[in-house]
Amino acid sequence: MEGLLQGFVVVLTPLNFVFALLGAFLGTLVGVLPGIGPIGAMALLLSATYTLPPSTALIMFAGIYYGSMYGGSTTSILVNIPGEPSSVVTCLDGNQMARKGRGGSALFIAAIGSFIAGTIALLLLTFLAPLLAEAALKFGPPEFFAIAVFGLIVLSQLSGQGLLKSFLMIGLGILLSTIGLDVITGRPRLTFGTISLQQGIDFVPIAMGLFGVAEVLQVAEEKVKGKKQVVRVRLRELLPNRLEARRSAGPVIRGSFLGFLTGLIPGPAAVISTFLSYTLERKLSRNPKEFGQGAPEGVAGPESANNASAVGAFVPLLSLGIPFAPPTALLLSAMMIHGVTPGPLLIQQRPDVFWGVIASMYIGNFMLLALNLPLVGLFINVLRTPKNLLMPCILLLCIVGGFAVNNSVVDLWIMLLAGILGFVLKKLNFSVAPLVLALVIGPMLEDSLRQSLMLSQGDMSVFYTHPLSRYLFLFAGVIVLTPALLRVLKKKPASGKRSAPRPDRRKDPGSAAG
Repeated sequence: MEGLLQGFVVVLTPLNFVFALLGAFLGTLVGVLPGIGPIGAMALLLSATYTLPPSTALIMFAGIYYGSMYGGSTTSILVNIPGEPSSVVTCLDGNQMARKGRGGSALFIAAIGSFIAGTIALLLLTFLAPLLAEAALKFGPPEFFAIAVFGLIVLSQLSGQGLLKSFLMIGLGILLSTIGLDVITGRPRLTFGTISLQQGIDFVPIAMGLFGVAEVLQVAEEKVKGKKQVVRVRLRELLPNRLEARRSAGPVIRGSFLGFLTGLIPGPAAVISTFLSYTLERKLSRNPKEFGQGAPEGVAGPESANNASAVGAFVPLLSLGIPFAPPTALLLSAMMIHGVTPGPLLIQQRPDVFWGVIASMYIGNFMLLALNLPLVGLFINVLRTPKNLLMPCILLLCIVGGFAVNNSVVDLWIMLLAGILGFVLKKLNFSVAPLVLALVIGPMLEDSLRQSLMLSQGDMSVFYTHPLSRYLFLFAGVIVLTPALLRVLKKKPASGKRSAPRPDRRKDPGSAAG
């Protein structure tokens, strides 16, 4: 509690408070605008935070991340467009409620559910993250290598694409992370004689290219579509009736705990938590046929789950220094840019950053509740901004931000190539999330591997003799092999049916006629 009070002192300074409010506002705006997302917004703003104190920059980025979870529900309910992938499920019942004249009620349920879920998840984060950080102090290089491998393998299963595609993206990310001077030998690697590449590839131009430039190229290719019909909502229509409030209470509580636990799993936790919550509420409902027709539970549960999962994703980031989701990978890169070393020692070395970020999320929860309900009309009007005006602004931000990192034209070329690569990968249905995570985790993965082998004098059994690393590798192997085993088990009954003896049709003269 002393650390949390210290965090509130940090965040309530005028500068940090303003940037917490700015992050919450930008996060809501990003959630409303489909396509950009919190990853793209944070990538665009990375270079703009170089002159800010570390705690201020991270408070703003945290606000953008969990604020986008709030904003995504607005367009899902009123326009039937998910502002965020995690808001896809909200479209099913939220837009149906809006069409029945209960759009204000759906917005209120989503906002209050998000607020309650965020508060519950923050309480769990407050007490759980320090305990994990204390336990993680006992970790050595083999444990960190096992955690990194475990995170990447689990992500490959949860990124929504095939195993081969995920491993290709992970391999490409690790390959990019090795460019530059070898820390141990001092020899250049994959620089092709270019002096500018000896310092390695900066994360900022890669992120801006993959998410910013690629998005601009994708929009430029699309045809201009007709305007979506927006359901109008008045301020006095926001309160739900007693029945809707009573039906939403249980899903909000269940979604809070389910979402937080899902946030501890590597991968797109926010998306997974919404589907899990929706499925759970449908199973528990007395009237499952109402789902998809405007059931309040279909809005309350998923919206609570995705906000709780966003908070839960901060647990491995703050306590272990491992990003289990693409947005937290951007937060990790922001920490490293500002000279903050994430991991178990963060709570001892930089308590102002650790507790400041957590305290800012408490205050940001109230800010988002105050922003989302009264300013619904403003955010919907922003949605009407023509893309031919919005995309050039994004491209300009990418160019300025990419150059400002090192004042290098080479970074602009890297950003352009990353943008073309991101555009091609999206066309081929590749998810760039594993690439981003591998690019961030790659240096730690390599360093912990080489440190482990140096300590054991090249003996690979060091990863087996340490209990934690052994169990993590076993779990990772189970995760990789389970889908293949399930496919084999499904094929066995089918093959048994095909091999069953067929009746002799010669004995039945009617069968030939058939």
